[in-house]
Order: sequence, then structure tokens, then C-alpha cells
Amino acid sequence: MTKYTVAVTDYGFPDLHQEEEVLLPMGFEFVTGQCKTPDEVMQLTRHADAILIERAPITKEVIDNLQRCKIIVRYGVGVDSVDIQAAKARHIPVVNVPDYGTGEVADHAMSLLLSSVRKIPQIVSQVRQGVWQTTPCRPIMGLEGKTLGIAGFGNIGKDVARRAQSFGIHTIAYDPYVPEHVCNEWKTQKVDWHSLLERSDMISVHLPLTPETKHLFHDEAFARMKSTAYLVNTSRGGVIKTESLIDALTTGKIAGAALDVLEEQPIPMSSPLLQFDNCFITSHCAWYSESSLNRLQRHAALEIKRIFSGERPKHVVNGVEV
Repeated sequence: MTKYTVAVTDYGFPDLHQEEEVLLPMGFEFVTGQCKTPDEVMQLTRHADAILIERAPITKEVIDNLQRCKIIVRYGVGVDSVDIQAAKARHIPVVNVPDYGTGEVADHAMSLLLSSVRKIPQIVSQVRQGVWQTTPCRPIMGLEGKTLGIAGFGNIGKDVARRAQSFGIHTIAYDPYVPEHVCNEWKTQKVDWHSLLERSDMISVHLPLTPETKHLFHDEAFARMKSTAYLVNTSRGGVIKTESLIDALTTGKIAGAALDVLEEQPIPMSSPLLQFDNCFITSHCAWYSESSLNRLQRHAALEIKRIFSGERPKHVVNGVEV
């Protein structure tokens, strides 16, 4: 007999078998949609006991419309599509899933970094055009002894530091919320923002999108970077101001960029970023492997199970006490 309803506002997964395995035995009924607007979300979630979302907008209007909701869970790390303060005012915990794909994102960031510095895409393109050179695309920078700046030193940033150090790369980090001794434990020097920009031969971005981090990489930031530096972003597209990046690549303020996330997704085919040989873009897929996909879905459902079993969810992001 149905006891509860979980509304899945939107998802890109092949199925919901992982969630069903966790929640059906508890008496949950699933209602699903592919909501893109607040009105669509409101229609689906009004009487839901729990909500699972991927990208659908959970606005104050949506939250004020909820009748029975006890938890909102976001598939993934970022919660910028949720009005977390409106949820807090209604005493609804907003929960994310930060631990499902840490290794995958770190691997992807390093792959983008190595491909950028070694100019792999450009060399592959040349070979396909019949150009065979043993010293192609000069100059190519050696990695040994170079400095990687890590913007945001959470779990993914730490994993990137560990991977980079195995290549003989020195690591420095900017994160005002991480104590210096934590950085030291990861053999990484904590630095201020300007030092990160000015000292880094490569920068890997692992920041959430907040009012403080939005467009953190703007004209002034690019002007402070080395002209030989590379920028990699696997966090949130809005951390980088697109127009500033285009200008930096056009004028040679930096040597190149590799992006898995952008301010506008999918990227418009008219975007100038697609025209640069020294900028390459992947499709917000850093998080993905078959195992991380299973973990994401299962861990999201387990957070709902916890609250309906009288336990506290693991990853409440809006400070609601449960």
C-alpha cells in the first residue's frame, strides 16, 4: 500500500531502478516528469513527500506550494537551482550528493590538463590531416617542477592535487574555507587569490557557484595569469566570465583552456570558444562512469530513506536540523 510519494522532477538516466530498489520497499510511489519551468515543477511536486531533482528550478514559489515535502535531494553537488533559504524557512532540508563521482571528476580534470599542456587534440588533428612531426605544436611545456593552482580545495581538489603530484607537479591552493594545516596534509601550499593567479602554470577550478565565486575569472584575473598558463574548469561554468575568457584566448593572455562546464549549456555552435585550437570543451561529463552513475542514483535515494527512517541525512546543505 502506498505510504509516500517521491516526485522525480527530471532525470537523464536510462531508468530509476536504483531509486526504486531503495524506496519501493518503504511504500513509496514514484511520480516522474521532465520539468523545465517552475509551473511544471509545482504541478508535479505539490503533494510529494520527497523530491528528487536534476536540473529543474526549485524556486521560492515552488517551495511555498509544497504541501507535504520533508526533503529535497539534488542529483549531484551543486544546488544553485534550489532556493535553499526558502526551503530553510519551511524547515525542508536540501540535500546534495557530493561523494558519488569525486574520482571521476579528478580524473577528467587531469585528463583535460594533460591534454591541454601536451596539446593532444591539436596533434591528433594534424596527424589526421597528414602532418607528421616529432616536435609538433611547439612549444610544449614539460610538467616536472611546474605549479598547479587549485581553486577550491574540497574532496575533488584534494584528489587532483594527489594525482598532479605523481607527475612531479607542485600544488598550491586557494580556498578561504579550508585551514592551512589541511592543505599541508595534502602537500599543498595555501595561497591567496592573487598568488594563485600569478604563480600557477596551470589552474584547475573546483569551486561551487555562489555570489562570491560568480565570474571570479574575469578580465582582471586573466590579466594576472601567466601568458603560458592553462585553465581547466570541471566545476561550474559561471565561475568563469565567458566574454573574458574569449578575450584572454584572443589576445594571448593565457596559453589555453579546457572546459567541461560553461555558462550556457549546451554550448551554442556559434560560440567563439569552438573556434580556438587551444580551447577544447567536453559535455559536462566529468562526473560520469557507469559506477558513478549507479552511486549517484542510489546515494540520492538513500538520503530520502534516512529521513523517513528517523535518521539525519548525510549531506544537508541549508542548515536545517532534522
